[in-house]
Amino acid sequence: MTVPVETMQYIETIREINMLRYLSGEELEQFLGSAEIVDYKKGEKIINLGDVSPYLYGVVRGSMQVSVREPNDQEIFICTIEPGEVFGESAIFMTEKRTADVTSCQDSVLLRVHRKDLMTFIRDNPQAGNKILMLIIFSLLNKLREANQELAFEKQSVIELDDIDSLVKDFMKDGD
Repeated sequence: MTVPVETMQYIETIREINMLRYLSGEELEQFLGSAEIVDYKKGEKIINLGDVSPYLYGVVRGSMQVSVREPNDQEIFICTIEPGEVFGESAIFMTEKRTADVTSCQDSVLLRVHRKDLMTFIRDNPQAGNKILMLIIFSLLNKLREANQELAFEKQSVIELDDIDSLVKDFMKDGD
């Protein structure tokens, strides 16, 4: 379970969260009025695959592991999320099921904001809200680029395996 902690003790680290880095001191203070700091223990699930959650997270301290489960319940590692990065961005734009598990790799501190609180902040602070939205979009585009690179690498390795199959078949042929 999450345990709220004092926000101000993390203020310098919070300023390093990608989506907040361009906010002025006043904008950041207003934003933090609608967000909360939560602690997670090592191994604790923050997001469960298939759940619907209205929260966006920023990593203040610690790291998170993103993974998916195959039908045979085997866990497949996707990536690690480090301090300053955000996750759960889709919760801001859609009420869809989460597409992966996110688990704390160590005792961690996260900044968490609810969709309705973020939308209220954006409505009341359009200039700051635009900065946040642009950085969230930038984060999503980077994740999409990384996923595309992984797919291209995977496709290349499949092609290379096909080439190997051909070489093995040629080698195994009787002296033609």
